[in-house]
Amino acid sequence: MVQTLKITSIVPVTHDVHCIRLEKPAGYSFIPGQATEVALNKEGWQDEKRPFTFTSLNDDPYLEFTIKSYADHNGVTKLIGELQPGDELIIDDPWGAIEYQGEGYFIAGGAGITPFIAILRQLHKENRIAGNKLFFSNKTPGDIIYEKELKSILGDHAIFIVTESGDKAYSKDYINEAFLDLHVDDFKKQFYICGPDPMIKSISEIVIQKGADPHAVIFEK
Repeated sequence: MVQTLKITSIVPVTHDVHCIRLEKPAGYSFIPGQATEVALNKEGWQDEKRPFTFTSLNDDPYLEFTIKSYADHNGVTKLIGELQPGDELIIDDPWGAIEYQGEGYFIAGGAGITPFIAILRQLHKENRIAGNKLFFSNKTPGDIIYEKELKSILGDHAIFIVTESGDKAYSKDYINEAFLDLHVDDFKKQFYICGPDPMIKSISEIVIQKGADPHAVIFEK
């Protein structure tokens, strides 16, 4: 069911990512990892729907999205980055194939971390985070979404990779076969993958070749 909801707060997360919280309708529920279609309640934009993942938990008293804005083209995400509290978003019912199925490896590229945020927050809240590991790739340290929180949740099991930075505090690497051989202890575990399509395809093929059950390789199809 389509609903129009008021924005209650907008907080910067990185230089181009915002945390947006909305009123939560009574009875609205979702599973961590799910998304919904979102549009702006502005003239000419109501039918321009885009999928965004909930980063709040289902029992939070608000709905939350963590959205990257692309300022280089005049689209929905650019306008979302210009919104203010009191503006409205139009949302639909929740959907999505990314759902926690057991201990494993979360592999994210850039804004692809968003489906995993609610999952990791829920596991942390329930003291079930042990046995999970995160590999999170970004271009620079300034692009890393919720770095401090992810470190506090996962500790040494949060591995941050940057591809275009000389900052020695981070691994300058790519999540390829050599990286996975070094950091994956058990290819029979679950793999949760989200990021650009070529990244999903490449990593999925590698881990299945290494022995992962194709049904245990979870991504948004």
